[in-house]
Amino acid sequence: MNGSIRSGRRKTAVARIYVKAGNGDILINNKPYDQYFTTLVNQFKVVQPLQVTDNIGKLDIKINVDGGGVTGQAEAIRLAISKSLCELNVENRIALKPLGLLTRDDRMVERKKPGQKKARKRFQFSKR
Repeated sequence: MNGSIRSGRRKTAVARIYVKAGNGDILINNKPYDQYFTTLVNQFKVVQPLQVTDNIGKLDIKINVDGGGVTGQAEAIRLAISKSLCELNVENRIALKPLGLLTRDDRMVERKKPGQKKARKRFQFSKR
């Protein structure tokens, strides 16, 4: 099993990952994933594809993530790991696809329009 390089995105977060055979180390921006993400929900999102495909403790993953917020980064990492697991073994796709782990969530922040306070909020209207 040689190295695999994949990327994942969510909102404005971009994650680039490097996967190789190893003993299960997951480093995000040169920190262990449980130090980088303090909440258990985001830690679970990072290891979810590995749990589903039974690859915990088998792969070393180095991740560079940039942009967005904490949850967006966690979901970008989850997508990148899922994509690389499918690249390493095609049979992983059968386990990941029904859970929606291979789907890029394309929802982005709506842009602010001119003449308005925010994307949808208007300035206060005064009749008199």
